Amino acid sequence: MAIRVARKPYWERPGSRWVVRRWPDLTACLAATFFFWLSLTPSLVPRPWYYQGAIGGITAAIGYGLGALLSWLFRLVSPWRPSQRVRARAWLAYLALLPFAVAIMLGQSADMQRELRRLQALPPTLTWHSLMITAISLVVLALLLVVARAVRLGTRLLTQLLNRFVPWPVAVALGLALSTTVVVIGTRDVVWDRGILEVADRIAAAKDRSTDPGVMRPFSPLLSGSPDSLIAWEDLGNKGRTFTGTAISGEEISGFTGEDAMDPVRAYVGRASYDDYADGAELAVRELERTGAFDRAVLAVTGTTGTGWVNPTTVEALEYMHGGDTAVVTMQYSYLPSWASFMVDRNEAGLATEALFDAVYARWQQEPENDRPRLLVFGESLAVSAIESAFDDLDDLIERTDGALLIGPPDFSPIHSALRDDRDAGSPIWRPEYDRGRHVRFAQFPERDLLRPDGQPWDTPRVVYLQNASDPVVWWSPDLLFKRPEWLNEPLGPDVTGSIDWFPFVTFWQTTVDMAVSYTSPAPHGHRYGSGPVDAWAAIARPEGWTATDTERLGWLLEVRHPPRRGWAG
Repeated sequence: MAIRVARKPYWERPGSRWVVRRWPDLTACLAATFFFWLSLTPSLVPRPWYYQGAIGGITAAIGYGLGALLSWLFRLVSPWRPSQRVRARAWLAYLALLPFAVAIMLGQSADMQRELRRLQALPPTLTWHSLMITAISLVVLALLLVVARAVRLGTRLLTQLLNRFVPWPVAVALGLALSTTVVVIGTRDVVWDRGILEVADRIAAAKDRSTDPGVMRPFSPLLSGSPDSLIAWEDLGNKGRTFTGTAISGEEISGFTGEDAMDPVRAYVGRASYDDYADGAELAVRELERTGAFDRAVLAVTGTTGTGWVNPTTVEALEYMHGGDTAVVTMQYSYLPSWASFMVDRNEAGLATEALFDAVYARWQQEPENDRPRLLVFGESLAVSAIESAFDDLDDLIERTDGALLIGPPDFSPIHSALRDDRDAGSPIWRPEYDRGRHVRFAQFPERDLLRPDGQPWDTPRVVYLQNASDPVVWWSPDLLFKRPEWLNEPLGPDVTGSIDWFPFVTFWQTTVDMAVSYTSPAPHGHRYGSGPVDAWAAIARPEGWTATDTERLGWLLEVRHPPRRGWAG
């Protein structure tokens, strides 16, 4: 048996009736192995072994497909075919060397992951189950190949059926068209819309109706959802109830500042409390009027992520800093998680936030010019693109606000993209400088980055972007499939390993998975920004008498109040 296997270590179908037509193509297997090796290279953030297995299987399937295509094209144009002896020896060499090659690849990959963990202040120890990575990759690869071959088999059977009624060329064209239509519609409508998105919608809707442990209905008239509020507690949604039900009090603020403080105003319009965005924005303005928000020193408009989440660290930093003399307003546009919201109603975030800001801005202008509150805007992640959509460009943002704090901006954020593309010569894309920092500055380490460019004046209003060089949310784009991104050019970001590189298809899938695990690294790495908003607010809207020591103390306090949690916050 060993001799027979050595002479012919592959299989050929005994007859034409067999469904499985051929043994895997050797060229395709070599390409799959190469792509699997590429998938083991590091990306922006450390990833768990099970995600690595999934990436390895997907990218190996892509490599197999490309290799099979090249092999088919070669057979199409060249009459040469290898002899059985050459083919057997090639397969034997591949099968003999494959285990050793995979072991070396996985060992090198573990070393690169440890280096990345060191750069991002994580313990160097790493759980890297090589056997499980290999097994998961093989299972994923096999499933994708089975699906691909099933589609090909179905197309062939359909073509043969059509050939009974029409000529063979017409049957082939019709078979390919019908098969493509079935695959596209089935994937989009059945698997995606009625499968993944429908399940996500049901889960998100149930979550939105729930209330997190420890969240209680407020009774302060300054908070939405209270008995005096125009918005019912039940209509706030899960994130809205958390936003107002965990608001800090003036007494807590006084405990930090040592001075008298006010209870902050928090206005939240849940998605269930309005029909269209104009109605929701008008309801938000009436809620602000009811709470006396236009008499406060600071009025801030913020966007939400898909679920309606607002980062409590960013809000509380502003409230502590200004002794509670603040009002923050936002409007929920969806209860779906950000990834699902991006896929199905990406434009809705901008439309909702634009309606909210325009309504608040129109009412704010009615106040006496010398007695208006300071008008600020802020947002994080998907909320950055929502906030930016409310303005035509940077000049409009500066003209109509007194400052902005934008954290972890996605690649498609309109103003951010324009600033990045038009940055000053010589500044890297991960820490761009625009117009010599006259109004806008970018920071990963705010205490030093906000001082750049050195010696240049920083005019008001000020706009701060907190942007980590290793944040996959900032850099993810469909362009990664076929185009090398600028953020991989030298010099690399301070927490990006030199082992990283771009490969077609592979880098796209790596960065996609990076977004799912972007909260595994501590701030300021990945998609975590920690107490960075404290330094940013101190630069944008520093109150009189506020010191660098106060900034440091508040940063420590908020890190204790809101320790890092696992999972995707928004």
